[in-house]
Amino acid sequence: MSGRALPCSPGEIGSLFLFEKLSPEQLGRLCAAGRVELFEPGPVYTEGDPATCFFVMIEGTVVLSRRVGADEVEVTRTSQRGVYAGAMQAYLGDRVRQVYRNSMRVTEPTRFFVLPADTFADVMREWFPMAVHLLEGLFFGSKNLQAVIGQRERLLALGSLSAGLTHELNNPAAAAVRATATLRERVAKMRHKLGLIAEGPFSREALASLVEIQERTAERVAKAPALSPLEASDREDALTDWLEEHGIGHGWQLAPAFVQAGLDVDWLERVAAAVGEEILPNAVGWLNYTVETELLMNEIEDSTARISHLVDAAKQYAQLDRAPYRVVDVHELLDSTLLMLSGKLGPGIEVVKDYDRALPPVPAYPAELNQVWTNLVDNAVSAMNGAGGQGTLTVRTARDHERLLVEFRDTGPGIPPEIKDRIFDPFFTTKPVGEGTGLGLDISWRIVVNKHHGSLRAESVPGDTRFQVLLPLTAEPPEEEPV
Repeated sequence: MSGRALPCSPGEIGSLFLFEKLSPEQLGRLCAAGRVELFEPGPVYTEGDPATCFFVMIEGTVVLSRRVGADEVEVTRTSQRGVYAGAMQAYLGDRVRQVYRNSMRVTEPTRFFVLPADTFADVMREWFPMAVHLLEGLFFGSKNLQAVIGQRERLLALGSLSAGLTHELNNPAAAAVRATATLRERVAKMRHKLGLIAEGPFSREALASLVEIQERTAERVAKAPALSPLEASDREDALTDWLEEHGIGHGWQLAPAFVQAGLDVDWLERVAAAVGEEILPNAVGWLNYTVETELLMNEIEDSTARISHLVDAAKQYAQLDRAPYRVVDVHELLDSTLLMLSGKLGPGIEVVKDYDRALPPVPAYPAELNQVWTNLVDNAVSAMNGAGGQGTLTVRTARDHERLLVEFRDTGPGIPPEIKDRIFDPFFTTKPVGEGTGLGLDISWRIVVNKHHGSLRAESVPGDTRFQVLLPLTAEPPEEEPV
């Protein structure tokens, strides 16, 4: 939007605090290169447009705003003479993308001194070379430091995740190794027992019945019902009594495995009727090895399935072999992140998933959203660990008009009011030295807001802290920006 051109007075612009130390020659040059414009109420420039001018307000009222998702958030409103905005980084030249970083509008007729961005850059470098060098060093130094610390933040998160994943993988792997060793021993004993049965004075029919019972026992193990502790105890007592009554020693050792396999007294009665009294002890011993073998194979299957599930979760979390920007189900991302971080969740922290499964997939950078989830979960866990390691982490998804809400709620002590406005600032952290870089929330904010055109906000009272991520349900791929 263009304003109405007015005469430029060196004396008037020299009364503005930004130019008050300039010489008459310098003020004359500014007036010759720039212009005074009067803007009626309405927009002056829009965030994201090429930054072509530097604006200094002479009189009126300006409002600066930033775009957060689909909303325009007012940043400041002022009538102070001399406030400035626009192409404020023009002196950096092509090393930085020169666009307006906010939107400006005026609420009443307002006069500005308007200086073309190229002229502003030239006079800055010519009149204030030392200041330009200092500003360049501050800008690029801060940017480089942020990139290095951000990489360190990612490495710390990766190390923590690796430790948690190793711990999670170790349990089923160790269980599979133990079960395999025990299985080898049981199979050897089964071969030995089968040899004893084969050497005995048993008919072919008895042996055939025994083999058939073995097959049916194996099938029964696969279909064993889940029993309550009380039901299992009662059934073990009944089986122990039956085994002792039929002259089978160590019945109390056999009963737990038989109960776990779904066998009961009626089943043993059918076994006794099929094989005869003389073969019953050896038959029961052989069936015991069959039951233990099946249970061990089930344990190995469960352990290896758990390992496979963890590997799949790790691939989902890292988004290996996936397009960087695609349509995703956020619940899959949340589940993989929670699984990867399960090693950090102490026994006193309960995780509650309150998902709205009817939500549609959303366009996103899934690997980077996983980084956001990781930061928010890690902060919640740290807060609850600081309060004794007890609490509840609730992860909720819901629809919020045309956006998808992902909320992380913890029952920790809350965010003190005096620091709430600083939690998204770079390098601000409340963690002890060496435990945090202060970039987790800053990185998360930039991923959600800059890359996904969403919003990230926090609400907190003691015992109820909520970080809410709002993502557009539909969106064009955001421009690539460093995060």
